[in-house]
Amino acid sequence: MRNFWKKWWSILPVLAVLLTMNSCGVLNQNIMLRTPKEYQFDPLPADSALAKEYKLSPNDVIELRLFANDGFKMIDIISSGGSNNTGTNLMLRNGLEYTLDQAGICKLPIVGNVVLSGMTLREAEKHLEDRYSEFYVKPFVILQVINRRVIVFPGEAGTARVINLVNNNTTVIEALALAGGISANGKAQNIKLIRQTNDPNKPYIYKLDLSKIDGIKQGNMVVQTNDIIYVEPRKRYASQTLREVTPVLSLLTSMITFYFLVQRF
Repeated sequence: MRNFWKKWWSILPVLAVLLTMNSCGVLNQNIMLRTPKEYQFDPLPADSALAKEYKLSPNDVIELRLFANDGFKMIDIISSGGSNNTGTNLMLRNGLEYTLDQAGICKLPIVGNVVLSGMTLREAEKHLEDRYSEFYVKPFVILQVINRRVIVFPGEAGTARVINLVNNNTTVIEALALAGGISANGKAQNIKLIRQTNDPNKPYIYKLDLSKIDGIKQGNMVVQTNDIIYVEPRKRYASQTLREVTPVLSLLTSMITFYFLVQRF
């Protein structure tokens, strides 16, 4: 029996090293979108630009409604309670959908290809009114983005959400609120905002700190379509180590128990 325990005590340091190496390899694998310690994040826009209006971007799907005479028929329909069931009324309720391609170009009836990427909705409406003025008397354009969404990781595994945005000027704080807020396990001082660019391999990556009241300026940054808001979760070494080591310890305990049972017979 003494020799048995000597053998086990001699291999315990080896087992400890193996368990440590195993734990180091698997701990915190739920942490995504890691950046090196000295990673240089993209500088945040100036304070005056943080709360700018939403701008159209590639892959946006827009709904277009077009009226002549400064929208006179539309106003007339609304004031009459919609009783005038004309083709204009049908157009008012059912706009047509168009998609901006990867270059931010939208192919529209009559006017053809139009670059809309980088414009606010009001700028795009004014631009299209100018283009359609060649064919209609005082055209009136209404645009709406219908596929706006952001992806939010609140800082807890299994709680990520895709948020469909209705408000054109939704801020980072509003998007987090729509996702249920930052989880108890999330780091409010370490939030990554990943924004797509024309080069899919080189997105903008901003670091936001919402742990202090001064961070309200950063939180008021208007999100864009397909933004990723990632709240880094806290590292739980103790609980994760225990979870990873428990199966191995259970196996060792079973082996020891089996050995003693064999020795008794």
